[in-house]
Amino acid sequence: MHSPAVVGWLLTALCAVTGVSCLLRARGAGPGRRAEAGGEAAMGLGMAAMAAPAPWSGTPAAHTVSGWVFGALFGALLARELRLTATERHTAASPGRHLHHLLGSAAMVYMSLAMALGPSGGAAAHHSEAGGLPLVTGTLLVYFAGYVLWTGTRLMPAGAAPGGPVGRRTAVPPVARQAGVAAGCRVAMGAAMFAMLLAL
Repeated sequence: MHSPAVVGWLLTALCAVTGVSCLLRARGAGPGRRAEAGGEAAMGLGMAAMAAPAPWSGTPAAHTVSGWVFGALFGALLARELRLTATERHTAASPGRHLHHLLGSAAMVYMSLAMALGPSGGAAAHHSEAGGLPLVTGTLLVYFAGYVLWTGTRLMPAGAAPGGPVGRRTAVPPVARQAGVAAGCRVAMGAAMFAMLLAL
């Protein structure tokens, strides 16, 4: 990717923590939610590997190979999401979440192929020239920025709203807590996706 190494490693850490969190969530979930959390865990860990500067710091040939490897990985995730959607096995997710998972996988395939097919000439060339198609990149940036803002505001506690009760503790059911963790993971991955698209 085109970002400085420190940003790459911060994105790697964020995505890795998110992926592990999704793995832990999948362990205690029912079949439908387990498939959903497992897919999000694979996405988070795959994003962590792709955000790491190491795969992109070698020769131009190694850079291209890295792009194709990540393209195959995220292509498999995209095919999985398409299969689950077609067979309606993803019963825990809403149609909007189906679309979000599909767009996330497609965006990662797009970024991988943009890196694999980008201008050759080593790391310096890749850091100085934008990859991908500006219209596609811009559309994905708008989508993920909107998703993060919309989902993030829904995670705010009701007491934080203007005029809401102050100092009152309300019991939060375990199911609501789990849904909040899942939404938080999606916000983190959406923010990481936005940062990776900016660095493309």
